[in-house]
Amino acid sequence: MARDQADAPPSTATASADTPPNPPQGRRKRLLTILALVVAAAALIWFAYWLLLGRTHVETDDAYVQASSAQITALVSGPLTEVPIHETLMVKKGQVLAVIDPADYRLAVARARADRDQAERKVRQYFANDRALAAQTTARAADIARAAAELRRAEVEYGRRKGLAGQGAVSGDELTAAETQLSTARAGLAQARANAAAAGEQQRAASVLVEGSDVAGNPEVAAARARLAQAELDLARTVIRAPIDGVVTRNTIEVGQRVQPGAALMSVVPIQRAYVDANFKEGQLRKVRVGQPVTLTSDLYGSGVKFHGRVVGFSGGTGSAFAVIPAQNATGNWIKVVQRVPVRIALDPKELAEHPLRVGLSMTADVDVGG
Repeated sequence: MARDQADAPPSTATASADTPPNPPQGRRKRLLTILALVVAAAALIWFAYWLLLGRTHVETDDAYVQASSAQITALVSGPLTEVPIHETLMVKKGQVLAVIDPADYRLAVARARADRDQAERKVRQYFANDRALAAQTTARAADIARAAAELRRAEVEYGRRKGLAGQGAVSGDELTAAETQLSTARAGLAQARANAAAAGEQQRAASVLVEGSDVAGNPEVAAARARLAQAELDLARTVIRAPIDGVVTRNTIEVGQRVQPGAALMSVVPIQRAYVDANFKEGQLRKVRVGQPVTLTSDLYGSGVKFHGRVVGFSGGTGSAFAVIPAQNATGNWIKVVQRVPVRIALDPKELAEHPLRVGLSMTADVDVGG
């Protein structure tokens, strides 16, 4: 009987205890269910974001700070005697940036002032000559009147003596003297008329020099004053001043250096009037309009500092269109590349004053196109 029990098949409990466990099907199902729920939640969150924000906002991190810098150039030549500024210095409009040696220009001003005074005296002489010649013309007219009176008297005397000579009351010598006096009177009248004509021509020639103007308006004086004004302007240009408020950059000058007109000396960057050029993909610009609000962050200050601005304009073309070597897609071998269009964004001046930016800094721009 013991043998029968030994040969009997093992019991069910004993078999289940010795068999290795099956794969955890229930655990796998739970993990797949959790994964599906996570994916569904992520999809739901993304849909909610797109519904609430994504479809009304376009964003790019291809944006950079820019500013309309003022390039400082020399307008006159000469050695530099003063350079009271340095790189990175904040300057105000009108502040002295450099001084060119003014000695030669002061001498030029003195010469031009002397030339102006001389021109004024010369023109006053023109007016004096005109008045003198006018007086001479008047005197010549009086001479003509006297000569005409003398001629009439000589004619009367000659006529009287000629009549008496026929009666034998006047001698031949008296008649000859009267005839000579008549000829002299005629010659005197002709001479007086010739002198008057010459005086008239001289007066007309003198009047041309002073016609239609006074001393100040005379062309010679006006030209001399223009030369003086140019000399004074050149002297003023020896002091180079800042045209705007900003930060000095790209300073290339030192004391003693000789500069020439048109030479670039430095630049002044008006950081208080900085703006942002954001390069959006062409597909992002469907709803972007001028005047839409923009929220920006910079890598300099991090996401904790928000800048606010507005879209003020769009570039006239894509960045590649204005490249030094523009793309040529007419060869047939080309790959379509998504283009970007620069969008100009104006920043809030108050925020710029609180958190100054520098040209070239990276920005992230988010445009609200919901409106």
